[in-house]
Formats: sequence, structure tokens, C-alpha cells
Amino acid sequence: MKAHHIAMSAMASACLLASGAAPAQDFQAGSVLVRARAVHLDSANKDSTGLGLAINNKTLPEVDVSYFFSKNIAAELILTVPQKHRLSSNGTDIGSLRHLPPTLTVQYHFDAPGFKPYVGAGVNYTRFSSVNVLGGAADVKRNSFGPALQVGADIPLSGNLYLNIDVKKVFIKTDVSAGGTKIGQFKVDPVLVGVGLGWRF
Repeated sequence: MKAHHIAMSAMASACLLASGAAPAQDFQAGSVLVRARAVHLDSANKDSTGLGLAINNKTLPEVDVSYFFSKNIAAELILTVPQKHRLSSNGTDIGSLRHLPPTLTVQYHFDAPGFKPYVGAGVNYTRFSSVNVLGGAADVKRNSFGPALQVGADIPLSGNLYLNIDVKKVFIKTDVSAGGTKIGQFKVDPVLVGVGLGWRF
């Protein structure tokens, strides 16, 4: 199933769950929400090298911490562990790499009955490491900066426990080189669809 179909299903489920959820409690200035999610990464796999580069899609763990400056405004730091991906060229495996993609967003949380929807925007930094492409014959630039967009909802379950559904579009790109010469650019630009639990402090 494509990521945008998963995203639409996730948001529809959020609305259905919210209709029977406990009343949402307003976050206040100084509130902290810690979430743990399972996230499915679906890469756009666009490149200008002519090699048909692609990384594999995968499900990965994600942890985030949101700090509320007011009941509506929050900043969220999104973290995971370095993720290993296989890199292919026109369907043929040519190596692997790891990426670590911490993301910082600023969010607006809407006032809604039964749940707390939000939108966010920010910046992603991705560090590529353990790059092994064509036995070292090819390489990628190690650092990437790009924007990140986000939409989601927190649904109160009991007390300070929340169900979270979250969709992000993150722009990640890197230069590809062979023999020290740049041959093009590879854009990962994934959609990430996550479901998890959050605890409000």
C-alpha cells in the first residue's frame, strides 16, 4: 500500500477513534509530551545520476519529545537510531548505507472536541554513515539539510496517555560521486506514517 493511502487511512481512523475518545485535556505552557511510534518510511527515490538509485522502504522505531510554549504552540524533537538501508541501481543491489535523521518542528495544536489535531513545519538534518557502494567505487555526501512538514493528532485514552497518529514529509538529498567526481543527486524525500503512544508530563 502506498504511503499516501496509509496516511489517509490513518487520519480516517483518528477521526473515528476521536468520536468515542475521552475529552481532550488542554496542554498548558510548560507541558511535555513524550511519544514512541512505529513509523513506516516510504522513499520517493528520485535521482539525476541515470543509475535508477533506490533505497528500501522499512518500518522503524521513533521517539519524540514535544515542549509546549502555550496550549497551542509546541516544538517537537524527533529522534531514532541510525537506520541501515540497501541501495540498488535499477533493481540490482549495489551496497548499503546508514542514515540518522533527527528532525525539529514547530507545531500548532488546534482546539477540537475529543482529540488534538496539529500541523507542523521545521528542519531535518540527516547524517549518512557506513556507506559501502560498489565496494567503495561510489560515494555519497555525508550531510543533508532540508525542510520537514507534519500533520497528526493526539487522542486521549486515559489520564495522561494518548494515542498518536502522525504523517511527515521530509526532504533528504545527497550528492552522488564516482572516482571523486559528482555524477548527480539522489533524493530520498520520504513520507513517514507513524502510530504510537504518548505520555503527558
